[in-house]
Amino acid sequence: MAALTKKVSAPELQKSKDVKSSTVSYPFWFGGSASCFATFFTHPLDLVKVRLQTQATGAARLNMLQMFGHVAKTDGVMALYRGLSAAQLRQATYSMTRFGVYEALKERLTTPESKPSFLTLVGMASISGLLGGIAGNPGDILNVRMQNDAALPREQRRNYKHAIDGVFRMAREEGVGSLWKGVWPNSSRAVLMTVGQLATYDGFKRTLLEYTPLKDGLSTHFTASFLAGFVATTICSPVDVIKTRVMSSQEHHNIIKLVTDITKTEGVRWMFKGWVPSFIRVGPHTVLTFLFLEQHKKIYRQLKGE
Repeated sequence: MAALTKKVSAPELQKSKDVKSSTVSYPFWFGGSASCFATFFTHPLDLVKVRLQTQATGAARLNMLQMFGHVAKTDGVMALYRGLSAAQLRQATYSMTRFGVYEALKERLTTPESKPSFLTLVGMASISGLLGGIAGNPGDILNVRMQNDAALPREQRRNYKHAIDGVFRMAREEGVGSLWKGVWPNSSRAVLMTVGQLATYDGFKRTLLEYTPLKDGLSTHFTASFLAGFVATTICSPVDVIKTRVMSSQEHHNIIKLVTDITKTEGVRWMFKGWVPSFIRVGPHTVLTFLFLEQHKKIYRQLKGE
């Protein structure tokens, strides 16, 4: 008796290809490049988030929209892009490292027959985030300082010309070690952010491809990255506030004492201070980063004839 065979339709065949993990090896710098592109669009949101998190206790509190208006009115609309060079330096180091290491680890553990479990993705993202946080710390601290500079009294402003000027001045005036001030809260945040973005993006994307009619296209990429941005913002919020306070300060703080003091004066609400502007910044940045990254990969595959 002849064996029975099932005829697979074209849509089903395409869906099968979408669900399968790709084994194409992509350049290490793709994640950093995609993040740099995204930063051009989201930098003003990041600046406002930093200003909200560093408002002096007891002063008149501004909300997100008020802070946008305050910055634009006080320093001009272009002030919303203050520190952009530092933000680009940060993405070129932090994001390139974490995306590059994560993709390299995922490539090693992915075959046409199997793919890493979600817990394995979380482990890989944690390692990648830690390394990215260390590599990107100088750019991150300069990003916070340059964004917050105009909010300081004139005599306390640092007035860095650009990120490279800031690196050399910090090394000369405060010592090379100052470039890694706050590296541990920053790296802790980087671990959480990378798990929240990369591991959950892959998890959400895989779920959408396997259990919904969606194909591996713009709709899937947008939905998965939006959900990943929501998760990343929520789990990173407490560490993000601490990191911003430490990096913007001119004093050396013990992290435990800092947390204790903030909790005494502001209550537990400090943990989600600036959550809305953080999500409004992290959400679009996550979406744009993954959309740019997927396009990087798509163009690369086309060039390689994959």
